[in-house]
This record gives sequence, structure tokens and C-alpha cells, in this order.
Amino acid sequence: MVQVEVVRTLGCAPETYLEFVMDVERYREVDDKIGPIAWVRRQGDLTELKFRPRLPGMNMPEPYAVVRMRLTPGQRIDIRLAPLPRNLTNRLVSKYAASFACEPVAGGQTRVTRMISYRFNPLVRWLFEPTLRRTLPGSVERELRLAREILEHDERPHCPLSTEGTP
Repeated sequence: MVQVEVVRTLGCAPETYLEFVMDVERYREVDDKIGPIAWVRRQGDLTELKFRPRLPGMNMPEPYAVVRMRLTPGQRIDIRLAPLPRNLTNRLVSKYAASFACEPVAGGQTRVTRMISYRFNPLVRWLFEPTLRRTLPGSVERELRLAREILEHDERPHCPLSTEGTP
């Protein structure tokens, strides 16, 4: 299994950051793991999207995936593969989970915990895990850094991002 968790403190309300993430087309600007998007459908706190994933460091075509992003307002977003019959090929290769958890902290700031997890089928584990262990942490760090840069230069209220934990 490969799991990456990065914690950062942002200078905004949880709702501000979570809405940025739920705007998938916009969030794609900071997340290099989201390839071409075929469609996005949002109904309230549930967003489904079909996109071509890009695993960092892997130069191979990947099948389109359909994921569900479920927002718990002001608290978190949980991301999973949509249920069968969608994602049959993706499910044969791995189990995928991701989340953004937000916790208010002093001074109107928010502690964001970003988590991504892949549990690969033993037949392909040797191919994916060594590369992702090396490349996925940097991809998540980059994602949070670029989110800060975009939000700081946005005309809407911004979320400065400060480091907490590893640089």
C-alpha cells in the first residue's frame, strides 16, 4: 500500500478551501494527478467526475476513472471510486481513497489534512508502489503549494498556506 498524508495550516475558513477543491475544473490547475476530464456532475454535496488519472512518475496510459467526491460541509471531502459497474479495470488494479479533512484552529485558520491511498493488486504492486512511494509525496506537496499561490492571487478571499510538519 502507498499512502501519503500532508498537513498544512491555511489562513481561511474550512468552507473556502473545501469549495475550491469541489470546483474540480479549477482544482485541476493545482493537482497534476487529474488528467483530462470527460465530465463533471455536481448535485449538492456530491460531485461525480470522469477523468483520466495521472500517477506521478508513471508514463503509461491509464483508463478513465469515475470518482465520487462527498462533501461534509465545513469539515471534509471524501473521494472514492464510483461503484460497479464503473471502474472495473481500475478496481482490478487498485483500491483508491483520498480525502481533505479541515479543522478550524486559532486565529480563523484551518488545519487541512490531505490524504491519498492506493492499495495495489499483488500482481502489479511491484510496478506501481516503488515509483509512487518516491513521487506521490512531492505531488501532494506541490498540490498544496500551488493551491496557496492561486488562492493568494485570486480576487476572492484567499487562503494563505503555512507549512506544518515537513517542509
